Amino acid sequence: MRSWMKLLAIGAVLLVVGCGDSKSETSAAITAKPAPAAPAAPAAAAPPTPEAADTSVVVSGPIIVEHQVEITAQREGLIDKIFLDAPARVKAGAILAHMDDRQLNAGLEAARAKSRSIEADLKNWQAEAEVLKADYVRQQHLWDLGLTSEEQLQHAKYKAESDQWDIQRVKETLNTSREEERSLELELEKAKITAPFAGLIARRYVREGQSVTKGERLFWVTAEAPLEMRFTLAEKFFGRIHHGQQFGITSADTPNEKHLARVKEISPVVDPSSGTFEVLVELLGDRGSLRPGMTASVRVENSR
Repeated sequence: MRSWMKLLAIGAVLLVVGCGDSKSETSAAITAKPAPAAPAAPAAAAPPTPEAADTSVVVSGPIIVEHQVEITAQREGLIDKIFLDAPARVKAGAILAHMDDRQLNAGLEAARAKSRSIEADLKNWQAEAEVLKADYVRQQHLWDLGLTSEEQLQHAKYKAESDQWDIQRVKETLNTSREEERSLELELEKAKITAPFAGLIARRYVREGQSVTKGERLFWVTAEAPLEMRFTLAEKFFGRIHHGQQFGITSADTPNEKHLARVKEISPVVDPSSGTFEVLVELLGDRGSLRPGMTASVRVENSR
């Protein structure tokens, strides 16, 4: 009986030990789960190549000409006559219109008459000066002979000297009168509205019989050539543009035409407020359909 009890006790112990080993293996299996994979690190961006950085740029700007001006009235007055109108071509100095100058002409004639009168007075004073000079010489001769008094000699001397001062005064008066003539002649020139250079009358702002004030617009005159274009570039282009360099120019207004332009001026500095500098190019060859005021485009390569 005791032997049977011992066997049961040994079997129970073995059963407990077997269960414990099974639980340990299960726990180990649970603990040994594989760790989640770490996320892959992002690939580093490749640095830009010099070729990608040196891209071209297209800039636009108006077609211009160097000589283009609005002619304004140099004096107030009445437009008496208009001789030429838009779109006439004119030469330098051509009279475009004329202002009423009758009063100016009358004033000029009066000034010239005054000058002639003063000039006659001057001649009279100069003739009298010769007489007084001769009297003084004669008094000196008589003084040497003892035939005249010192008082008479001094009197002749003072008269001759004072007459020279009168002559000087009349000369200055004559100069003033002639300057008045010159001033009126200039005013008469201002009454003629002339073209400052050869070109095209683009617009007329006045009509005959209209009263204008000084500074009022009368005509707009523009040259037709040479055509130019002014544009700005970013500072990264500074030093890569040189005088004489050529660029192709196109315009949306004339899509079938292509033109060449040569660099004429380059700003020597970069504008710090905008980080840009100016370039002026001049069109080469036939202008085709391009006209001042049109918008054109130029492609600039940012090549090193």
